[in-house]
Amino acid sequence: MSRIGRAPIQVPKGVKVSYQDGLMKVDGPLGSLQYHFNPGISAEVEESVINIKRENDSRQQRALHGLTRALVANMVIGVSTGYEKVLHIIGTGYVAEKVGPWVKLALGYSHDILLQVPKGITVEVEAVPRSKGTKADLNSIVRVKGINKEDVGKFAAEVRACRPPENYKGKGVRYADEFVIIKAGKAGSK
Repeated sequence: MSRIGRAPIQVPKGVKVSYQDGLMKVDGPLGSLQYHFNPGISAEVEESVINIKRENDSRQQRALHGLTRALVANMVIGVSTGYEKVLHIIGTGYVAEKVGPWVKLALGYSHDILLQVPKGITVEVEAVPRSKGTKADLNSIVRVKGINKEDVGKFAAEVRACRPPENYKGKGVRYADEFVIIKAGKAGSK
């Protein structure tokens, strides 16, 4: 059996799980999510534990077994605690701003970039005060929050794709835990 697929999912207090005819609904303090199971995959919901089962040992069923278990576990975590991605905007003049349902990014282009915040996602933009002696030009911190892990990651990737970090000065949009290797520039000629 799949090691991931056979691991039971613990349901925290305050989260309600229901499974019927291949549809799993998870309700929690932050919202509700649902997932349609693939054919051959089923679930057993007990008091505070969810077990994912499969019909047979075919290659596809084994793959879907682990996938389904991971997706259901992400739903349980999402409705109970939620997900958050933190992005740092680094560079002289690079700024982020929240304007209604949009995120406005000034990233060194001749125009500003407007990204619409998807439904179910909240975005917070924090301006970092400038202080002398700071090594990096960290101008803004963008926090993307939501209950659906896929949507949070997708929108954070869209923001980062507007200006990925470059390797010579480190300017651009990067995840808070991302490490960018800075290359040495051209050596001066003698």
